[in-house]
Amino acid sequence: MRLRIDCAYDGTDFSGWAAQPGLRTVQGTLEEALATALRLPQVRVTVAGRTDAGVHARGQVAHLDVEPEAVSAAAGRSTDPPLEALARRVDGILPADLRVRAVSEAPTGFDARFSAIWRRYAYRIADAHAPADPLVRGHVLAWGRPLDLAAMNEASAALVGLRDFAAFCKQRAGATTVRTLLDLSWRRDGSGLVVGDVRADAFCHNMVRALVGSLVAVGEGRRPTSWPAEVMAGRRRDAGVRVVPAHGLTLEEVGYPDDTELAAQAERARARREAIDA
Repeated sequence: MRLRIDCAYDGTDFSGWAAQPGLRTVQGTLEEALATALRLPQVRVTVAGRTDAGVHARGQVAHLDVEPEAVSAAAGRSTDPPLEALARRVDGILPADLRVRAVSEAPTGFDARFSAIWRRYAYRIADAHAPADPLVRGHVLAWGRPLDLAAMNEASAALVGLRDFAAFCKQRAGATTVRTLLDLSWRRDGSGLVVGDVRADAFCHNMVRALVGSLVAVGEGRRPTSWPAEVMAGRRRDAGVRVVPAHGLTLEEVGYPDDTELAAQAERARARREAIDA
């Protein structure tokens, strides 16, 4: 059976999502806890989107293939439904900075990575209008200058759509930098924090943090509102774009189509990925 695992983590003390020898990672920590709970030598999970070191997640999604008998055995003497018992047991093994929010049986055709149709991130900034709160310093970028959100939203609008984001990505061999940016906007939340909401079909390495860096430059008046679009049109990394720190970034949610479309979406996405790699 395939399990869908919804999880959340504070990325501060993790070296990113992907398992790496000798490093504390979200994937490695989660897989170890799952293997212990299921009484298996090892397990391997597939994730919706790998996050970089220091990036947080509130709505990360992964999947795991496992025999039903292992799930039943993991419940032990619990009278709760087996998947609820498994989630609680895994949480009892995990450290406090990584939590499993739910474990459920995935519908037919579900793939945490390839069935996803969008990922939504939020970047939070405490500018001069919202003094930094030391209690949330690990999740919010302290920026001592005021930011003009109207200017940032004007600049953001020109970046939305199907675009080549090579100017904002750390390129990898064989990988495309073409993405569909669905939403990019700025607002203040109830506490006065500046929040950038970013949603796309997928993101390349450093893309969100580089986009935010270029828009912060607009917001504090160092660059005109036309500058981020001009940088993007250049289709190469621009030395003027500052990649903002990871700790202000949180993966908030992953979107999936209706259950009847999961397999078709995964097939389409996998075909595109294979064509890129080829």
